Amino acid sequence: MPTDLRDWYDTPLYYDIIFDADTPREATFLETVWTIFGEKSRTRRVLEPACGSGRLVIEMARRGWKVDGFDGNEHMLAFARERLKKEGLKARLWPDWMQSFQVTKNGHYDLAHCLVSTFKYLQTEADALACMQRVATALKPGGLFVLGLHLSDYAAEKEEHERWKARRDDIEVVCNTHTWPPDRKTRLEALRTRLKISHAGRTHLQETRWHFRTYNARQLKALLRKVPELELMICYDFTYDLDTPRQLDDSYPDIVLVLKRQVQ
Repeated sequence: MPTDLRDWYDTPLYYDIIFDADTPREATFLETVWTIFGEKSRTRRVLEPACGSGRLVIEMARRGWKVDGFDGNEHMLAFARERLKKEGLKARLWPDWMQSFQVTKNGHYDLAHCLVSTFKYLQTEADALACMQRVATALKPGGLFVLGLHLSDYAAEKEEHERWKARRDDIEVVCNTHTWPPDRKTRLEALRTRLKISHAGRTHLQETRWHFRTYNARQLKALLRKVPELELMICYDFTYDLDTPRQLDDSYPDIVLVLKRQVQ
């Protein structure tokens, strides 16, 4: 079967199907950590950098949050806007980039979040730092930035493989993701995702290749020290189990940081 080489962000429906199963759990986690660690506010304004297909935009809007989000892919934004319209929900969405985004008002948001390693698309230290600083400025004093990313093992010698599938109506999507060992010198790791899409009796394959910036715990701590206005409150992993906080170390492959904008 031939494989179509294309950016999976250009096919937002399939991307949304693959990741949507975790959406309610992620939203509940975000709300709960905000309740525990954030400064209470009636406004409940949330910002999502790189909001993608809008799955968390929509879920947070359903829960009564005032949602703003941006993404660099117009296909994703169009898909998110259409879903919002169908569900009678409102959110402010616009095209922008994590390292250079502009908001209408600084100190405006109670919560910001960037999960599932999206932050690692920023491939330089300067861009990563710019994103962190812009999020800090956008948050109210006492607001939270919840940041989730996979940590890299520089001693790894073999590629990693993850496979899962999901279904929506009569569409089934099987996702196979391969990650190659990280390069300590360039701080990049190569990834390939293949989607097998079955719909209306037909099956086709599409493949996306890209690179992520790599972080181990030491490198992540070094980045955080450059943004002192964001204080690390607690860490979790991608199970989003609030009863099992983690240390920021290299003992497990993923991390969720709960960062708080300091009150000045």
